[in-house]
Amino acid sequence: MTIAAPSPSPEAPLGGRAAHDVEIVDVTKRFGSVVAVDRMNLRIANGAFYSFLGPSGCGKTTTLRMIAGFEQPTSGEIMLAGQPVAGIPPYRRNVNTVFQHYALFPHMDVIQNVGYGLRQRNVGRTEELERAGRALELVRLTGYEHRRTWELSGGQQQRVALARALVNQPTVLLLDEPLGALDLKLRKEMQLELKALQQEVGITFVYVTHDQEEALTMSDVIIVMNEGRILQEGSPTELYERPVDTFVANFIGVSNPIKGKVTAFDAATHRAEIESAGGLRIAGVVTDRAARPAAGTEVTVAVRPERLRVDAAGTPEPEGSGWVSVPGRIEQGTYLGEQTEYRIATDVVGELIVRRQNAAGAAQHVGPGDAVVVRWQEEANLVLVD
Repeated sequence: MTIAAPSPSPEAPLGGRAAHDVEIVDVTKRFGSVVAVDRMNLRIANGAFYSFLGPSGCGKTTTLRMIAGFEQPTSGEIMLAGQPVAGIPPYRRNVNTVFQHYALFPHMDVIQNVGYGLRQRNVGRTEELERAGRALELVRLTGYEHRRTWELSGGQQQRVALARALVNQPTVLLLDEPLGALDLKLRKEMQLELKALQQEVGITFVYVTHDQEEALTMSDVIIVMNEGRILQEGSPTELYERPVDTFVANFIGVSNPIKGKVTAFDAATHRAEIESAGGLRIAGVVTDRAARPAAGTEVTVAVRPERLRVDAAGTPEPEGSGWVSVPGRIEQGTYLGEQTEYRIATDVVGELIVRRQNAAGAAQHVGPGDAVVVRWQEEANLVLVD
């Protein structure tokens, strides 16, 4: 069962819906002297799952509230489906919002909660029940129509809130950390369900979270924000494998930072040669395609923990070229189920974090106090120019 995509309004551009469901043009939002969103420009394409990711106070929820109409930009313009929405109140915008606290009506049963928005639009009773029933089927709550909301689990209440938002067939569904109140296991299950639901209904989802794993799991596009600005926009793969700066590299996953200076840069390949503060000579591709670091430029080489391997001291170097080897000593080993995480002290680049997959039945060949060699290939080096 599917919910049809919203029909274009009479004012929509010729040829159907606008190319982008949301356009944010030079938008700034101030609260007194505090700049919450700073000159933002963003286009959100039809039918995709976008996530705003960043620390508390970065401006992601403020951006969502401006799209919804709960806040107005200090300057700039927001357009929905190609139409400017300045001054249009939330209830007249074809968007719906799902919050962390679902705000369900305890005096109504489930189907009355889901159909509430339709009643506000004076939809007939028969159509209301039919559409509410389809929405409940989408979120796998058929049979729960006459339950009271306080009789439901947290995950079921969240599904009711989703059904209530979807039943109005919004152009855009806005979700402000809706899984934050759920326990870890249920939250992971709901991440997969939300993504599957978005693909089924074909509605644009705009999601706010500070949880990197959540964003990586669900999103087609992630927008990383800090201090009111967009730092990087791209697919989960792009952001994880090609972060443009150290903030993004550290916010999307974990990385080992190695400080150094550029000794040479090849503009044709965008490859830089670097000497670290400890004298290690390494090379890698500069992730920011606009950067042209001159010799002497200070950079950070980031290496993901899973790209490193740890061998007992004296183990021969692997075959092939491009290997980096750093001697060290294991300070700590932590068993994480499918992985073991090692913290290794080195004289050359400081502490390194290595994560190694645990093969079934395999013995741990190194442990705390052991002398080891940490190795990785140069293709794992992410050269960040901040």
